Amino acid sequence: MYTSAGVIDKQQHLAKFAPLVKRIAHHMIARLPGSVEADDLIQVGMIGLMDALNRYEEMPGAQFETYAQQRIRGAMLDELRQMDWLPRGARRNMRQIEAAISALQQRLGRSPAETEIAAELGVSIDDYHHMLLDARGAQLVHYEDFTDGEDGNFLERNCADDSADPLASLLDGDLRQALIGAIGNLPEREKTLMGLYYEQELNFKEIGAVLGVSESRVCQIHSQAVARLRARLKECAWTSIA
Repeated sequence: MYTSAGVIDKQQHLAKFAPLVKRIAHHMIARLPGSVEADDLIQVGMIGLMDALNRYEEMPGAQFETYAQQRIRGAMLDELRQMDWLPRGARRNMRQIEAAISALQQRLGRSPAETEIAAELGVSIDDYHHMLLDARGAQLVHYEDFTDGEDGNFLERNCADDSADPLASLLDGDLRQALIGAIGNLPEREKTLMGLYYEQELNFKEIGAVLGVSESRVCQIHSQAVARLRARLKECAWTSIA
């Protein structure tokens, strides 16, 4: 993968790691609304890959692929930060779903079923499923969850790296344990989905094949799992902050 002069052959590296860019883009796009095109992320990711090639210096034990993944993801997130891609209505839907789940969990002492959440919201199960699809893209934790305001850029709240996350220190302690506990309390199918997505890095289409459901249904289940976890984490975070 080097030229005769001992320099990285950029063209060969671009060809070799182009599938990595596509994989990262399709994994990320699963959590984004339909208004975000995978091809746009891939294009930006290729720029990130080129930047990685320009910046990378061989070091003992260093792996270019690991470094490239960071640069590719960073480039995609930088592009998304230029857009306010999660509509205000979708944010409102997620907050309503979280509130309903939180209220039901306290009242029932267990994770509520979809039908119970829909009833708590006063909507049909079909409308609830549409709310889950609209909430696609919601993340687990961001600082503004613990304030009363609604202003601020969604990507800055949800996709900033750990060094810029005001909750990083909490996540290293009590919230980390709370997250582990919250995941353990998820319904089995949601727990399986989260493992396939975040640990095995399967995309929603692949997860759908494993679970025997459609890709859109996987998206709904993922949004619901995130809402359950966010409801739990908010309670724990408020306790930690207090």
